Amino acid sequence: MTESLPADVADALAAVLNTDNPVHVALRRQVPHLSVRGRCTCGCGTAYFELDTSKAEPAPTGPSTVVAAEAQLVSEAGECPGEVLVFTQGGYLSWLEVCSWSDDVEVTLAAARRWLQTRS
Repeated sequence: MTESLPADVADALAAVLNTDNPVHVALRRQVPHLSVRGRCTCGCGTAYFELDTSKAEPAPTGPSTVVAAEAQLVSEAGECPGEVLVFTQGGYLSWLEVCSWSDDVEVTLAAARRWLQTRS
C-alpha cells in the first residue's frame, strides 16, 4: 500500500480482490503503485485511481473497461443495499465504485467496508 492510498480504499480493495483468481492476483500486485486521484462528491466513497503503469503488469482483463471484481453488500439486518465494483481499463485498476440499490439504507464506502469485513 502506498501512502497515497487511504485505508478505507485499501481495505475495500483487499476484501473485493480476495480470491486466487488470476485477475484478482494481478490486480493485487498493482495496489502498491496505486493512489487516489479523486473521489465522488456525493459522499458514497467511490474512488478514482492513478496508477504508475510502468511499475505494474496489466491484469488479463482485456483492452476495454470491465468490472474485474464485485462484492454484494449484506447489512447486519440481512438486507442487500448495494455492491462494490472494481473497474479496470486495459487491465489496470481504474476505479472502485460504491453502488446503492436502496433508498432506505445509506451505502457509503465506510458502511461497505464494515459489511465486507463481517463477511470475511
